[in-house]
Amino acid sequence: MPYAIVRYHGAPADLRDIPLGTVLHVRAFLPPDPKLSAVPVLPVDNKSRPANYSGGGGIAPAENHVLLLEDEPSHCQREGLVWKLKEVDLKNLAGMIIATREPKQGGDGKATEEKLTFDAATRIWRGREQLEIADLIAESAWPTEGKKSLGSQAVLLGITWKPTPDGVFTRFHISDIWLDDTSMQRAAKSQTEVHKAFIRSRWMPAWVDAVEYGKFGRATVTATLFGGMDASLYADFQKASGAMMNAVENTLKHTHGAYGPAHMCSRGSILEVTKSPGTPPLGSSGIQIRFETDLVIEGIRPGRTVRVRPTSWPQVQVPREEYLNDGANLEERFPSPAIFPKY
Repeated sequence: MPYAIVRYHGAPADLRDIPLGTVLHVRAFLPPDPKLSAVPVLPVDNKSRPANYSGGGGIAPAENHVLLLEDEPSHCQREGLVWKLKEVDLKNLAGMIIATREPKQGGDGKATEEKLTFDAATRIWRGREQLEIADLIAESAWPTEGKKSLGSQAVLLGITWKPTPDGVFTRFHISDIWLDDTSMQRAAKSQTEVHKAFIRSRWMPAWVDAVEYGKFGRATVTATLFGGMDASLYADFQKASGAMMNAVENTLKHTHGAYGPAHMCSRGSILEVTKSPGTPPLGSSGIQIRFETDLVIEGIRPGRTVRVRPTSWPQVQVPREEYLNDGANLEERFPSPAIFPKY
């Protein structure tokens, strides 16, 4: 969904921040409008259809419009969970860990034990340090070889997928181990800064609630800012400050013109900033702005998605690969071989 929330390392993120292979937790829905779907529409029962190489169910659910996407540590922090390390089996700086995922405040003892692999590339974080498997061996926390009990040590894990031996397809691999709260907080802070820089360069996405049209292109636009972002980004939207508003497609890509967002946008000022009471629904910040412009562009209409830039944010050029010439052109979403030149 355009207003979907992405979380990585317990912090706001863009999909581009998440490495390929990362295991993610997803809350998703069927395409709201199949004709305008930003991704291919699958049969509703696609999850139950067997894949060519397995005797079980399929691997691709039809529910592919995502509202919440989060990696393992983000999911655990939101749900109040931790991984408890039971035992490590080590050989040549690689091996297997037996662990359970349980409530942080204490489980009921019924958690299922999981076997997860690790290797010399697994990153271990403690306070402000980044450690290696060899460091834990040197400290005698882990054995040089063989098995050792870890006494239900509470940690957070980054989980990815790697090919495994013994014909096992669904065994997960540990990419990161955060040994304490300080190390996890530092990872979240770093990712937060990455995301803040990204949003300031690509602008804050918002949903158009209403448009009051005036004469000769004037308009007052009421829009709700999308949720899930750092509070400092929302604080930059101030009453009486200048702003730019640009139409985007449901994938949040700039559209309506072959020039960049700053060239095609509507310019004006923010008349009012209000915050709705209570907890907003997932995807919404609950923060609504009223924006006045003397030249409203096509695409800024109720129910459409826009991006907004306060003038305090840097004005930069967006690479051509990040936007569409025409938001109604489905061929640009799913290109055919015709895009390749013929020699």
